[in-house]
Amino acid sequence: MEMISGLRKSAVALAAGAGLFLAASQAQAVVIFNVVSLPIALTGNGLYLNVITGAINEPGNGLGTTVAGWDINPYGTTDLRFFSATPSASSGYVGVGTAYTNLAPGASISAASTFLNTTAPQPAANWNLNSTNNFVGFRFLNEGNGQVHYGYFRLSLGATTTTGRSIVAYAYENVPGAPILAGAIPEPGTYALMGLGLAGLMVAARRRKQA
Repeated sequence: MEMISGLRKSAVALAAGAGLFLAASQAQAVVIFNVVSLPIALTGNGLYLNVITGAINEPGNGLGTTVAGWDINPYGTTDLRFFSATPSASSGYVGVGTAYTNLAPGASISAASTFLNTTAPQPAANWNLNSTNNFVGFRFLNEGNGQVHYGYFRLSLGATTTTGRSIVAYAYENVPGAPILAGAIPEPGTYALMGLGLAGLMVAARRRKQA
């Protein structure tokens, strides 16, 4: 009986600690990161992507209307361009003037950034050709909570801005308004700790049934 009681107390303590951790993690910004391979079609539609659901306008290279709540849209038939979702106050890509910026890894994307909604063609000189080292910062309206989030996507380009182009990764912060760094990915320890917390809750539940 004393051993069972001790195990129960340990399980309850672990579950309580897990609950505190989970509650804390929900209040902190966590990078939601996705590795993908999404070709950007050489068309006027290009690639529409909803970063929350992962929905795209393929197959068929459909219009943005085929992707509910789309957030980003690289496109172009003879060059590389970007189209923004509306309203513009909660969308856009980081840039200067009429050109979107190829961000350096670690650059901050936040409310302090300048966001553009221009559809002007982007000079090839802005990009690293034959490379995946192209980071575009953006903001979007999360249809789930109606608030603005910040993110980035990583572009792979071939010898020109119209060859071998695709999105190979994208990420955003799960907390509205929280800044994100270009190239940021989740820390492995974050998910490991969450897994331990969930395991603790399961142990506690199992011990209650056995008691």
